[in-house]
Order: sequence, then structure tokens, then C-alpha cells
Amino acid sequence: MFNKIKEIFSIYELRKKLLITFALLVVYRIGTHVPVPGINSEALMLFFSRQSGNLLGFFDMFTGGALSRLTVFGLGIMPYISAAIILELLTVVSPKLMELKKQGTEGRQKITNYTRYGTVLISVIQAMGIAIGLEAMRAPDGSAVVLFPGWPFRMITTITLVTGTVFLMWLGEKITEKGIGNGISLIIFAGIVASLPTAIINTYNLFRSGEIQLITLIGVVVLILAITAAIVFMEISNRRIPIQYVRRTVGFGVAKPATSYLPLKINPSGVIPIIFAASIVAFPGTLATFSNSPIVARIGHYFSPSSYVYYIIYVVFIIFFTYFYTSIIFNPKDIAENIQKSGGVIPGKRPGNETGEFIDYTLTRLTFVGSIYLSIVAILPQIIIRMFNMPFYFGGTSILIVIGVGLDFMQKVEAHLITHNYDGFLRAGKIKGRGYV
Repeated sequence: MFNKIKEIFSIYELRKKLLITFALLVVYRIGTHVPVPGINSEALMLFFSRQSGNLLGFFDMFTGGALSRLTVFGLGIMPYISAAIILELLTVVSPKLMELKKQGTEGRQKITNYTRYGTVLISVIQAMGIAIGLEAMRAPDGSAVVLFPGWPFRMITTITLVTGTVFLMWLGEKITEKGIGNGISLIIFAGIVASLPTAIINTYNLFRSGEIQLITLIGVVVLILAITAAIVFMEISNRRIPIQYVRRTVGFGVAKPATSYLPLKINPSGVIPIIFAASIVAFPGTLATFSNSPIVARIGHYFSPSSYVYYIIYVVFIIFFTYFYTSIIFNPKDIAENIQKSGGVIPGKRPGNETGEFIDYTLTRLTFVGSIYLSIVAILPQIIIRMFNMPFYFGGTSILIVIGVGLDFMQKVEAHLITHNYDGFLRAGKIKGRGYV
């Protein structure tokens, strides 16, 4: 392990990328502690301390606590993700966007620009909504969250939050361009991981005070490690469909089949279904927080983690969005056409429609397994937290993001190492060859 770390930092280009990535993430974390003017921070923190089960607590997790402190990065990178998902969905129904997607680099650049414009629009709407909502918020002790309500506060808050999101979007793109890994994902990763030390310290303090027993603490740690190991296994697992291509050898002209594989992930949709489902299920509970109506409060109760109805609806939405999003990002017919154009064939299947039907059948079964897996990952940590009264939120969404981004980051670093070693091998071969000449 230490030899691998030494090898990583011995490569100048890789070391430079890692330092740039780290420096830009430090800038992000500094920004999450710069508050928006006119806010009673203590009252806001008291208010958010009771919002862990609803939509506000869910989005606060993605911002790394910046929303509960209402800092310049209070909206986080979620508006950008929302805009990207909306454009992905619109691609299915818009021939123009579909054509842009197929145009290569130029088309993707235009879609990126549309995503940026959408990010600004969504940020303005969300920031204005937050500014107006803050004026009506009261802490449990009755103190106001906004010190000086009115349009000056709303305009300053909106401009500050929108500017923060645009800066974060630029920061993420710079990490992707100059650093290593996906910048947007790493920003979310950094926000989630930043809250872990505080959670561990709080848990340790509760253990020392006797509120959590040793056997309970050990059991929860073992369960969390088991869940983490299961997620890693599922995320790296895939179903490989063999594809045979006809290859001709140069010397004799004899046709020989060359075999490659089409890898289909068990969880092709990633964490998106959980995000969609959690946003919808948590919305009634969030409305109940701001409403005095007994009917709304009753509905909010059924959509809170204290109700079994919540878990049933949550699982149904996860399964639905898993199939829905997978159908958007994967088109078996297009995959079958690309295999046919490249001269490949799946053994035992005719090129064209039969190949597409087989891929669709396989993908449907994998999606079912993936949806059940996502449901367990989303529900089980919440049940554990409620059963053992743990003082922090360690949900399935955060686990999936941390593991997924971590695996992707490690793969990017490993790819740089392999490329460096391969280049070094080629250079050594050329030098040796010149010696023989």
C-alpha cells in the first residue's frame, strides 16, 4: 500500500492533478462556512436540527451542512444535477437534443451550455424560495431566523446563493479538467465525508456518557461495514455478454473469431432512483413542517420515517425510477445496431432485432435485481438508525455516493499509473532498439 502511494506521488503529472483537486476541494469547504448576511445562525441550526427526516435534511446532506448554516454554497451543486437530469429526460422526447447528443464533442458542448443555463434558472427559483421561506421560519424557542426580513434580504440572499452555485459549477468543471475524477461528484463526496468526523465524535461522546452500550455500538459498526462491503461488491459486479467478431490473420488470411464482452452493470442507474424517490417521498413531510393544517400534518406523518407506509411508498418509487431511468440511459436497439455495424454477433442470436430483444431481456432482469438492491440500501440504514437511536444520518444515498465516487477516483488514479508505466515501457523499448541498431 505504501509503495503504491509512493509511486503515485513520484509521478509529476499525477501529483499535480491530485494537488489541484485537493486545493479546489479545500476552496469549496472554506466556502461552506461563509454565511449569507442577515441570518440568525443559531436559530437556523436549531430549526434544522429537527429536519433530518424531510426534504430539507436530505438536501442539507448533499451540501455538506452548508444549507443548515445558509452559507454562500447553501444550494450546493444540486441545481446543476437537477438541470443535467432534466436535460437527460428531455433528450428522450426532443429530437433536437437527441441529434445534439449524437454529434460528438460539439453536440455535447451545446448540451453542457444548456445545462449551465438551466442551473442558473433553477438556482434563481430555489434561492428566492429559500429566502421567502426563511422569513417565516422560527426556531423551536420562537426566535426568528431572519434578522431583517424584506426585499433587500431576499435580493441579497438570492444573488449570493446563485453566485455560489455558479462558482461551484465552475469549480467542479475545473476539477474535471485540471484535476482527477469527476469534479461534480467529488464536491458532493467532500460534503458528505466532511460530516463524518463530527458524527463519530458525537457517537463516542454518547458512548462515554452511557447512552449507547458497547454491544450496540459494535453491532452497528459491523452492520455498516457489512452494508459497505455489499455495496462495493454490487457496484463492481456486472453481467458480461460475449460478442464475437471475425478477425483475419495477416499471414494466411484465415478467419478467426475474436471475442469481447458487453458489460452490463447490476445497478445501471446508479444513485439517481434513490434521489428521485427520496425527493418525492420527503416532500409531504416538508410541507407539514411549514403548515398548521391537521390534515397536512396527518399526511406528513404517513410520509415520515416513523410510519411503515413511508417505507412501502419509498420502495415502490425506487423500483419505478430504477426501471424508468435505465430505459432512458440504455437503448437495447441502438446497442444491437452498433454491434451489427461493427461486425459483431452474440453467440446463438441473430444480428438486429433478436440481439436487441436479448439485451433488453437481460437488462430487465438486471434492473429488477438492481432495484431490490437499491431499496435495501436505502431502507436498511434508516431502520438501523431508528432502532439504535444513532446520532447521525448514515443513509443509503450517502453510502452509494461515497463508494461510487471513491471507486471511480481510484480507477482514474490506477489508469494514470498504468498509462505512465506503459509509456515508460515503450520509451525503454525504443532506446533499447536504437542500441541494437
